[in-house]
Amino acid sequence: MKRPAEQSTSRTSERRSGAAWIASKESALEAAFLESLSDEAVCGLPWVFEFWAHEHQLPPPGDWKTWVILGGRGAGKTRAGAEWVRAQVEGAEPQTPGRCRRIALIGETFDQVRDVMVLGESGIFACSPHDREPVWEAGRRRLVWPNGATATAYSAHDPEALRGPQFDGAWVDELAKWKRAEEAWDMLQFALRLGEDPRQCVTTTPRSVPVLRDILKRDSTVLTHAPTSANAAYLASSFMAEIERRYAGTRLGRQELDGQLLEEVEGALWSHAGLDAARMSKAPDLDRIVVAVDPPAGSGPGSDACGIIVAGVQMQGPPQTWRAFVLEDCTVKGKTPTGWAVAAIAAFRRHCADRLVAEVNQGGDMVRTVMHGIDPLLPFRAVHASRGKSARAEPVAALYEQGRVYHVGQFTELEDQMARMSVEGWEGSGSPDRLDALVWAIHELLIRPASDRSRPLIRTL
Repeated sequence: MKRPAEQSTSRTSERRSGAAWIASKESALEAAFLESLSDEAVCGLPWVFEFWAHEHQLPPPGDWKTWVILGGRGAGKTRAGAEWVRAQVEGAEPQTPGRCRRIALIGETFDQVRDVMVLGESGIFACSPHDREPVWEAGRRRLVWPNGATATAYSAHDPEALRGPQFDGAWVDELAKWKRAEEAWDMLQFALRLGEDPRQCVTTTPRSVPVLRDILKRDSTVLTHAPTSANAAYLASSFMAEIERRYAGTRLGRQELDGQLLEEVEGALWSHAGLDAARMSKAPDLDRIVVAVDPPAGSGPGSDACGIIVAGVQMQGPPQTWRAFVLEDCTVKGKTPTGWAVAAIAAFRRHCADRLVAEVNQGGDMVRTVMHGIDPLLPFRAVHASRGKSARAEPVAALYEQGRVYHVGQFTELEDQMARMSVEGWEGSGSPDRLDALVWAIHELLIRPASDRSRPLIRTL
């Protein structure tokens, strides 16, 4: 696979910012530099982003269609996106046309576009000098620059809103966490049809989701990348110390702080490509639905999440030909036993399920008691793990390989856990709570009815 052109702050580059170069010199040189500037130049220097920018915040040269900025939290992605928009719409003078006349600003929700991309501390308004500052037309959800260029806000929750409009540029923020990412992205591609060379900038913390992986595979994509620490000079020192203490070396830390796009581990029981192939948009009519629960060992803010997965089965032909469909991930975190029990029973009722299955290794009779305390008539099955997590997961992974399990929609957190489970065991931090619940659900729907083993994976209590 051809990788996109990449620049990283982990290596030396000739594109070092002027500010970084000056800061590395003696104070006398710094003072001499400032004294050499005219009063107008000193006033304008704060608005010259190329002087202050980190390497990963500057667009790579070349003939590209999509510029992806992958970075950890606080790495300066939003500022880079806002400055890129400025560079596209502004001309040499405030009234002079720039390269682009119509820009699309797309975030997960309209509020996030307005509050982060437009009005945020690193948004377009904060980056714009007064003589080039755009006007925010709230009723029309758009920015209008003195030269007539416009940037209109869109929510990724409403991909259909991108039908009809057309653009010569777009800034896409936090693409990897959009619920309807593929639909919104596809609609945007059809709308980027104005001008001689329409381009788009994507700023996001990485998650291994299909749409982002697909974008990064394209020859027309360029990539810059930086960890949170690259922008440490502009972040609270106590923040850096605390997050590094808590998350350094963890999977969450590699994703959220180092800005790494995490792929599945060596020997993983599931691959992202296989999960993508098992995806569908709508489930068929189902004969049976279950809710599976993997309770946490403790309760409260510091505890693991309570895995809650809803799945159904189509029972046509003999049991060995039945097909299962994962319908919803209702996992909750930081809840008391009553809190996660309420969430599980709500999912049970929402899907008109036939049975709730819960592992009782951690809670024993408490799990049944809490569930029946909320709904005395709840059809409940308690199961007890008699083998390790990897051993329980392998038969379920085999069913995926046989094409007998499908995902109705995208379940990012669940699929990330699946890609971290190998034949050697779980290779992530914490507990694979979502995956454990999935295993119980598929076992109840496909393995238990079809097998009468002398060494069952679960023991019904």
